Amino acid sequence: MNKRYKILLGLLLPLLLLYGCGVDGGELAVGTAPKAQPSAGTAPEEKPSAQEEPPSEEEPDPIYITFDGTDLEGNAVSQEIFTQSKLTMVNVWATYCNPCLREMPGLGELAAEYDPSEFQLIGIVSDVREGEDLSLVESLVQETGADYPHLLANDSIGQAILSSVSGVPTTFFFDGEGAYLGGVVGAAEKSDWEELIHELLEE
Repeated sequence: MNKRYKILLGLLLPLLLLYGCGVDGGELAVGTAPKAQPSAGTAPEEKPSAQEEPPSEEEPDPIYITFDGTDLEGNAVSQEIFTQSKLTMVNVWATYCNPCLREMPGLGELAAEYDPSEFQLIGIVSDVREGEDLSLVESLVQETGADYPHLLANDSIGQAILSSVSGVPTTFFFDGEGAYLGGVVGAAEKSDWEELIHELLEE
């Protein structure tokens, strides 16, 4: 298993995903599915003979996404934003989601504590599309202190990111080249995110 996925599994399985909007607790996000275990009564797997080489564990090909969108100030944003930082955390939230709003003050503090060239945080408002009234979104961002860029939903972001979201909050991580590192469905405490961010930056 890829080291970055081991980090995500090891840190997040015991403590995350206990609550969220529209998801079942305990669900793990895209890219971190456990290997299937043999059911009862299944014959044990045969060991390779001396002539056979065991299958090699190759690193999976990196996953990259492309999108075009705008933030709350109307600035154009694309996948190029990932190249501005060593690690990017993309937090998908919704205006109706209490767990999302409860974790946003901690996310705002995280965004302010790191050098932007090392770590940046981006929000995506899943239930407000470009061109719609932004007053509620702007009010919630101000109230929660989530002072980092927030993108609005559109067809491009919907296809690239929101199509992989089964509930909110959902968080994705990307490296400085825009490669997908893993994701988590559910909210977490600031300290838990800090631990995960530290491990991913040290990788």
